[in-house]
Amino acid sequence: MGEESTGRPAGGRSRYRNRGCGCGGGGFFFVLTVGIILSLINVGIGIGVSVRIPFTESNLTIAGVVGAKSKAAGALPSYTDGRLGGNQNFFNNSTTMTIGPAEGAALVIIGRQDDAPALDLHLDIR
Repeated sequence: MGEESTGRPAGGRSRYRNRGCGCGGGGFFFVLTVGIILSLINVGIGIGVSVRIPFTESNLTIAGVVGAKSKAAGALPSYTDGRLGGNQNFFNNSTTMTIGPAEGAALVIIGRQDDAPALDLHLDIR
């Protein structure tokens, strides 16, 4: 019973394994290292991109921030104010992590966002 009769390799089992996305604990180590370093100098760095969904009033926004707790939320784009952990959009996936004086947050939003431009690339260092 080889490959011709069963359609499977002669070894019997496939070596293919689904290992996921490969970034399981990456956020923890990123906040642990980069976030704590930035919190020591009292800085927060935020980056985000927003694109208008054609023929709608909605945007797709992906944003992230890392740094000192007091500066982190302020470094997100202004049109995401109040949406970190909120439920007022069609889709809102928010993730936050706090380790000592450092904080990291990421969010993906699909829905109407007041004051969001049709296309925006946001970079903020506070």
